[in-house]
Amino acid sequence: MVGVTVPVYPFDVWIWAALDPVLVAVALILGWKSDQLVKLILVALMAFVASVLVSWGLTTLGIPWIAPIGRDLPTFFPVRTGAAFLWSLLAFLARLALRPRGSG
Repeated sequence: MVGVTVPVYPFDVWIWAALDPVLVAVALILGWKSDQLVKLILVALMAFVASVLVSWGLTTLGIPWIAPIGRDLPTFFPVRTGAAFLWSLLAFLARLALRPRGSG
């Protein structure tokens, strides 16, 4: 691939994609409500989609956002999806730890 330059983004830009407030909120709420570990994959995908749609909409309207999405901006889809899974896993494990013993 001659003449193709791959853009390099600083690490803090990657972190903002993982800390998108919509992504974190949806992942934590749905992760807390999840009753099976395998459902966290779907929770991560739902949080990812919600985050991308809100970020795209706000960016399109010209409203500043911490993790904007656009044609010429980085999207970091794998970072967002992985972060959503980790946020939902955190909520799921917190719920298990705080659940009274003996309840199903």
